[in-house]
Amino acid sequence: MNETKKISVIEASCILILVLVIMGTGVIGFGLSPQVPVMLAMGAIILWAKLRRFSWASVNLGIKDGIEKGIIPIFIFILIGAMISTWIAAGTIPSLMVLGFKIISVRWFLPSVFIVCTLVGAAVGSAFTVASTVGIAFMGMGITMGLNPAMIAGAIISGAIFGDKLSPLSETNNLASAVVDTELFEHIKNLLWSTLPAGILTTIFFMLIGHDDSNMSLSRINHTVAILNTNFSISFWAIIPIILVFVCAGFKMPAVPTMLLNIFVTSIMIFIQKPQVPLKQLAEIITNGFVAKTGNATVNTLLSRGGIVSMMPTVALIVLTLSLGGLLVRFGLIKTVMAPLAKHLNSSGKLITAGILTCIGVNIFVGEQFLSIILPGRAFKQTFNTGGLANNALGRVLEDGGTVINYLVPWGVGGVFLANTLSVPTLQYLPFVFFSLLCPVFSLLSGFTGIGLKRLDPSSADLKVVKGQ
Repeated sequence: MNETKKISVIEASCILILVLVIMGTGVIGFGLSPQVPVMLAMGAIILWAKLRRFSWASVNLGIKDGIEKGIIPIFIFILIGAMISTWIAAGTIPSLMVLGFKIISVRWFLPSVFIVCTLVGAAVGSAFTVASTVGIAFMGMGITMGLNPAMIAGAIISGAIFGDKLSPLSETNNLASAVVDTELFEHIKNLLWSTLPAGILTTIFFMLIGHDDSNMSLSRINHTVAILNTNFSISFWAIIPIILVFVCAGFKMPAVPTMLLNIFVTSIMIFIQKPQVPLKQLAEIITNGFVAKTGNATVNTLLSRGGIVSMMPTVALIVLTLSLGGLLVRFGLIKTVMAPLAKHLNSSGKLITAGILTCIGVNIFVGEQFLSIILPGRAFKQTFNTGGLANNALGRVLEDGGTVINYLVPWGVGGVFLANTLSVPTLQYLPFVFFSLLCPVFSLLSGFTGIGLKRLDPSSADLKVVKGQ
């Protein structure tokens, strides 16, 4: 059912502002869990829709269409919960912590974490996978050293996103290049104009704030390593699940079968290490998470996590956020506000600025990473071409304003997942995710200076088509 009603820019803007006020006041002002403010925002949208005489069928279709786009990510998050708990039970994450203490510089911990997460992210092409695997190990290491958890999370997330942006396996890289009709490796190469300087500056920032000369960290580390060796199976074999992730990435296996295979292999490892563990106990670990009983409260807190149930608050918020986004798209509110922008964009700087702000706006109002690429990509493609900018220029805007910002929105899919996985609230780690904060800045600099900005060749087919319209 397709209902079309004329909505003014002022009316659409007021509704979007109301949504922002409800969510911002609830999450930031009152410190509420995002689920309730998002649900209230949905209620406000539905009330407005009924006052504007939209049918219940349209409301239902908006919710359905919104959720439909997130079915696979939701399933992936459920599998990640199961994978985290089995990785701890099998000794994989504890072994990573012990290995990390041996090879990563304690003096330069935060920059080391950023660089390692970048390399792993580039190999596997998923910021979520990096954060939920090696990221958890690094959190344990950093907290053991007495570092600020928000700083550690910032280094992990910055590296995971940077690596994701360098990887041809990244879902968002593939999506953005497809939306703007550019070749994947050309898209990644063009991203370097913003991601490389952002990555270099991020490394420098973490070197400045993550330098530790104290001996206190070393004594804490030795104590924690002793506890891990006593209570977990610390060995090279425990790293097999991580190797399996890289092997699957090499064969370009999708995330769902990769994680299912990993959970299966890790479960077999648990039975081999601890034959006395009954199937019912393993099922309990997968469902409700691993509970550490080491006699040390700090280690117990760090390694009592995971499980399908632990992901349910995240899944609930994602369902609500996607539903809200579906309603906003279904009733044309975002499109109505975006359309007039194109008429006033008469320079490269204005085009890039409008694109970046629109991507950030979609992240804030919809909270979904893919939609922050798709919606602005469709809205601005012709406008960019009319302004003489190549599709690659828009592709970089979609990544720098869309992909990397989603992890900083408390009710965004990325922000919710990372806050839950790393046990650090989004607003606490946000100031330390230097990479995500810097990428839009370098995109804007490129737009106003022209440095690294891809323009259409006067003889190109795209420009000819635009001029002929």
